[in-house]
This record gives sequence, structure tokens and C-alpha cells, in this order.
Amino acid sequence: MMLLTEDDVKTQLMGLDPEFRRLAVQHNEYKRLLEEIEAKPYLNEAELAEEAHLKKVKLALKDQMQSIVARYAEQPV
Repeated sequence: MMLLTEDDVKTQLMGLDPEFRRLAVQHNEYKRLLEEIEAKPYLNEAELAEEAHLKKVKLALKDQMQSIVARYAEQPV
């Protein structure tokens, strides 16, 4: 039995699992938004709150993706 690397599993899931693909697209969008905020030299209160919110949502998406990867990785190839 061959075990796949985490990157291999993620690549396969992007093609096979619409839920994983949706989560990955959302995660990348939140990452992009965070990068925009973090590129600013100064953040006002609203931007600080938005940054905190984006980080929480992005982490939740990553956790969901990790759960799917773990389930998929346990399956025999």
C-alpha cells in the first residue's frame, strides 16, 4: 500500500472533491484580502477588526480542508 504526501492528496482533492475545491478557493480569497490589509503601513480600527475576522475565517477554512485531507489520506490507494 502506497501512502500519498499531503500535497498529493490536496492536488487530487482539488480535482475530485467539489467541497474541498470550494473551501480552497475561499481560503485563497481570504488570504489575498489579508495580504492587501497587511500591506498597509497603518490600519484603522475597522481594518484591524476586519483583519482579525479574516484570520479567524481563513483558519476555520483551513481546519475544514485539513479534515477532508486527513479523511482522504487514510483511504488505501
